Amino acid sequence: MAAEVKPIRSEADYESALEKIARLWGSASGTPKGDRLDVLATLMDAYEAQHHPIDPPDPVEAIKFRMAQQGMTRKDLEDIIGTRTRIAQVLNRKRSLSIAMIRRLHARLGISAEVLIRPSRREGVAVG
Repeated sequence: MAAEVKPIRSEADYESALEKIARLWGSASGTPKGDRLDVLATLMDAYEAQHHPIDPPDPVEAIKFRMAQQGMTRKDLEDIIGTRTRIAQVLNRKRSLSIAMIRRLHARLGISAEVLIRPSRREGVAVG
């Protein structure tokens, strides 16, 4: 008989669930073990969202990350952000992204608009 699935209410429950997930990892979907894995993963997601939330990335860091992923240079951003000066201002956090820039970055680079509309951080302090 399979062990009962219980809510994750504490760090001890969380650690126990992690161990169970590790044992069930790779179980085929639609099987009793696969179903148990799905339920535990859902419970884990809910617990982590409440107790270990992850902030969305800084918009400038998201742009730099996507540039690195796609092998882009600052020059490649000219038709998205504008002049070399404007690109430098944005990437150095001296200028905020405009709505038009956000739309183009989202459309052309696939960066989430939710990430891009956030204020950029400068050493942990939001700037706008």
